[in-house]
Amino acid sequence: MLNPQVAQKVLALAIERGASFADIFVEEKKSQSFSILSSQVQNVNSGINFGIGVRVVFGKDSLYAYSNSDKEDVLLKLTDELCSVFKRGEQTSVKLQQFQSLKYPYIRGYNDQDVTLEHKIARMSKIDRTLRLRSKFVEQVSVSLNQYQQNIEVFNTLGVHAQEIRPYIRIATQLMLKDGDKKNATFMGPGSRGGWSFAENFNIDQFSDELTKMAETTLHADECPAGKMPVVIDNGFGGVIFHEACGHLLETTAVEKKSSVFWDKKGEMIAHEALSATDDGTIDNGWGSLSIDDEGMPTQRTVLIKNGRLENFMCDYLGSIKTGHARTGSARRESYRFAPASRMRNTFIEPGPHKKEALIASVPNGLYAKKMGGGSVNPGTGEFNFSVEEAYLIKDGKISKPVKGAVLIGKGAEIMQRISMVADNLDLSAGMCGSVSGSIPASVGQPAVKVDEILVGGRA
Repeated sequence: MLNPQVAQKVLALAIERGASFADIFVEEKKSQSFSILSSQVQNVNSGINFGIGVRVVFGKDSLYAYSNSDKEDVLLKLTDELCSVFKRGEQTSVKLQQFQSLKYPYIRGYNDQDVTLEHKIARMSKIDRTLRLRSKFVEQVSVSLNQYQQNIEVFNTLGVHAQEIRPYIRIATQLMLKDGDKKNATFMGPGSRGGWSFAENFNIDQFSDELTKMAETTLHADECPAGKMPVVIDNGFGGVIFHEACGHLLETTAVEKKSSVFWDKKGEMIAHEALSATDDGTIDNGWGSLSIDDEGMPTQRTVLIKNGRLENFMCDYLGSIKTGHARTGSARRESYRFAPASRMRNTFIEPGPHKKEALIASVPNGLYAKKMGGGSVNPGTGEFNFSVEEAYLIKDGKISKPVKGAVLIGKGAEIMQRISMVADNLDLSAGMCGSVSGSIPASVGQPAVKVDEILVGGRA
């Protein structure tokens, strides 16, 4: 997308002006989206966005700027202005390396040109119709499709010249039910790194059954009791608690500032020995998978916690410079408008030896959190509170009546110590992760886990 000769001149200027490192990020994004509300098509959008970002690094300091132009004079001026902010000291000994073009397995797109917008609308409308027929309590259904392809190219002073094609597709659905004065809304948003075939092969009946059951169960449930109790959190999106309350604290974005409670705990036990966790960018068609990160480094599978011991942090180039930890191919950004930062990809608790039924049977009285919802977390301390969209009481080791309004409250460092049993039913769920470098696709996941004790908020 960018002439390599222009890239070489831009990076050479940065070195000449004293930069110890510099890189260029080129992005072209083609997108298409629409929504269906009240069975009517709304908000049909499509477009192409293009931009180039330049980053210069002087020791441990960096500056970043971007432009929508690929003209040589524009990019040279941008680079010169960035470098002028730093006082020139001694001439750097860094030399610009010759570009080595790298090839990766994901360097492919998905040919969806033959799939018309009308066909896509018809497919999403079928989800709307199916959900409306599933329950007599339906008040509203909202279905949206977001599909885009991100083409990226990276150049840097170490000689990296890497390219990747990243296609994404996600179906977001909200079902709202009403029965008298009782109301409830549930959401599911499956997604994949891939093309239209994901939507074409999507099991609409199974999806509609699951979403409707969850919505109706919660609609007529009693209020959840409050107090400290053992909780079994089911697989898939249950991993959002680990992602938010622990995962972000293992990114060098937090570690380099010492704002993470784990910043100096590498090699130490930070979780129960039953728990192992991984951040993996190599899962085929994974929502958060990459061939290369946004600094052009090949992605990898990074073991974060092994049998309770902190093994690694997620680390980008600047994170490595500032902390001394090895890079893990974890540099990510929303678009060319953001400088890269260490971020999660597909982050999950590894499967354990137990069946989910064994976890439930081990709880005399507690809560079964079948489906987690949204929440908030303090990134410095790991303190969190997350709502439970579908929950049941556990009585004498068996699932009892459904309850609503449950909220899980705790600290990431504490809950990791209290996960004493892990099931074998690992599943991943798509989500959007926000941080200093914008909003990016990231998977959360886990098998079912048993937390020995956690504070449950409720109104019963």
